[in-house]
Amino acid sequence: MIHEDSENGHLIWQEENRRDIFKTKVFTVRENRSRSPTGESGTFTILDAPDWAIVIPVLEKAGERRFVMVRQWRHGSETLSLEFPGGVFEKGEEPSEAAARELREETAYQAGRIRKLAEMSPNPAIMANRVHFFLAGDLHYTGNQELDADEYMDVVLVSPEEVLRNMGRPPYIHALMAAALALYLQAG
Repeated sequence: MIHEDSENGHLIWQEENRRDIFKTKVFTVRENRSRSPTGESGTFTILDAPDWAIVIPVLEKAGERRFVMVRQWRHGSETLSLEFPGGVFEKGEEPSEAAARELREETAYQAGRIRKLAEMSPNPAIMANRVHFFLAGDLHYTGNQELDADEYMDVVLVSPEEVLRNMGRPPYIHALMAAALALYLQAG
């Protein structure tokens, strides 16, 4: 893969201006006016949102390995989803701090080890943020979740084999969880 701009200049658009057109609690919609490599102008809609972390917590007990996952309602798909814990960064928070905090808040587990696996764009066509994937181990149960006022979730222990076998079918419907699972498999 080539990364140098000098070799890819024929593909790169130059931003001319931007303006916010709609703000919500979760994201801002903005319009970018950009010029193509051949000089044509275009307007593109971009979603700005904070970066977020997804944590793959692995609990090992009595020789068995389980993922610590959360089941929650998803308003966009109007269904329950079984997912790895995660959430948005707080202002000024480092990625690994956000991952550890989200794991603790959503599952009541604290990680003795946490390692970053990757950083990706959730949808580079329209989203400007990044998702950071972490693997967490040496888990210790703290006793209680610290959920936000609008969060309702159950903690579920699931074998990696079950998640792998069922990814892409309800309740494993969140596409970024498939990316997380692939990164877990890649990490060995």
